[in-house]
Amino acid sequence: MTQDIDLLIHKMCDKQEEEAFVYADKLAEIGGEEVLEKLIHVLKGEDVESAYLAARGLAVMENNDAALDPLLEVIHDKKNKGHNGTFVQALEGFDISGKFVDILRIYLFGNFKASLLAKDYLDYTEFDITPRVIRKAEKHWKHFQNNSASDQEYDIKKQEVEEILGELKEMFDQ
Repeated sequence: MTQDIDLLIHKMCDKQEEEAFVYADKLAEIGGEEVLEKLIHVLKGEDVESAYLAARGLAVMENNDAALDPLLEVIHDKKNKGHNGTFVQALEGFDISGKFVDILRIYLFGNFKASLLAKDYLDYTEFDITPRVIRKAEKHWKHFQNNSASDQEYDIKKQEVEEILGELKEMFDQ
């Protein structure tokens, strides 16, 4: 089985392979701890195209919880900022209910696609919210405010984030 998995990983990462995504999907179908670990290894690798495919495979795998934090690490990595939208899209395949602060950070600091996807998650995901989560979110919001140019994008995010944080605080004030 290990040889089969290694062969599929190799084909998925092969630059000559025109339908490499098929191998990512096959790996996801096989699933299991070994596939999960190998896809995480590719996800964290230097080749961004292979990492995208690994993220795709991980997103559709069953029992993929262990891959969520590594995926978020890749998304938050500054070297991926310009092209992390595809990684953010892979979050659709995960339970992100406990990751409000991470999603807010992606909304604030991600590129256009990543930010747009994160806003969608913020609007339509039921998150596990505690006062501590709100404080952490406020910390990132302050960081964004102090490190961003005051432009139209800033104004839009300011309105959105203040509304979100206001609604969350109200939940605990009642």
